Amino acid sequence: MDDLARVTDRLLALARARFGRAPDALRPDDDLFQALGIDSVQALDLLSALELELGVELPDYELAEVRSFADLARKVRERL
Repeated sequence: MDDLARVTDRLLALARARFGRAPDALRPDDDLFQALGIDSVQALDLLSALELELGVELPDYELAEVRSFADLARKVRERL
């Protein structure tokens, strides 16, 4: 499994666990705000959890460019 697939899978698993979604409820191309019903503060919380898990730091302002889980996974992968 390549890094992007690994990051995407981990992000989806964190989102499912953190926001109580079924294992098959989220897909990489889903809009993360709509799929989770969250606002930007909650998205930052998810980002913080992902950063801790993967040991990477992503500036908060980059979240403005993110719509889907795949977008966020690509941003995180760039920092690995």
